[in-house]
Amino acid sequence: MQDTTIKPTQPTAAGAPAIEPPAHAAVKPASAAAGAALLCVLSMSSVQFGAALSAPTMATYGSLSTTWLRLCWAALVLAVIVRPRLLSYSRSHWLAAGALGAAMAGMTLCFFSAVSRIPLGLAVAIDFLGPLAVATFAVRRARALLWPLLALAGVVLLARHGGAWIGEPLGVLLAFGAALGWGSYIVLMKKTGTMFKGLEGLSVSLLAAALVATPFGLASSGMHIAVTQIAATAGLAVLVPLLPYALEMIALRHMSSASFGILMSVEPAIGALAGFVVLRQPMGILQLVGVLLVVSASVGAVVVAR
Repeated sequence: MQDTTIKPTQPTAAGAPAIEPPAHAAVKPASAAAGAALLCVLSMSSVQFGAALSAPTMATYGSLSTTWLRLCWAALVLAVIVRPRLLSYSRSHWLAAGALGAAMAGMTLCFFSAVSRIPLGLAVAIDFLGPLAVATFAVRRARALLWPLLALAGVVLLARHGGAWIGEPLGVLLAFGAALGWGSYIVLMKKTGTMFKGLEGLSVSLLAAALVATPFGLASSGMHIAVTQIAATAGLAVLVPLLPYALEMIALRHMSSASFGILMSVEPAIGALAGFVVLRQPMGILQLVGVLLVVSASVGAVVVAR
């Protein structure tokens, strides 16, 4: 005969019976993290192939004016979709969105200016030092300093081809500026995403980014914007920056800034692949080893963080 005796539950510290969580409760964080990781991969692919596909337009009209118009298009489209309540935000909201917008503008302007001067794979590898720094600073151990040094060695290898340095010094300097902007962007995007509802924070930040980039875009174009350039940048704005920024803001709500920075390690490999497939930029042995070193630095940071 089956025992039907009701057994008492183990009391908690407060004296109430403990309730065991359902089996699916532990699955939700894991599925959310997996979904966030997928969004990051989609974002990285959009950025790198968008950068490669925009090379002809930037060569024709200039990188600064093209990047500025892309930011304007992205800000306009998202503002129409989201309709941010501009009059309802506090001073702290405006400061957070303005800081993020300035980081977006600096990161985007520097990156695309660098891409027009040095190979895409090298620009992305240098740019990746920003998120790697964010991931490394979150680890409170001395041995974590190994990973930025390993990534830096990978960048040096990426910059060498046939015994000579690739690209011009200004392009490398601009890529480091983009890395600084990217690191700031990750931290500020995490903060702004939690302060605003939905994609309102991203919409306001893109408006700020477009305003910050306006003087550079107008100066580069000589106050003359061709209709064909406006049309060309409309499609490019979807690939970069509209789609990636939206995906990353959603992803950062389900992961830490450090985890996001570590996950970005795939981007140098995607950038090198996009440069090879779309722009026919060669990848030698040193460049392949450089990509592996940069990605390995991220894997090492993951192990130390755990």
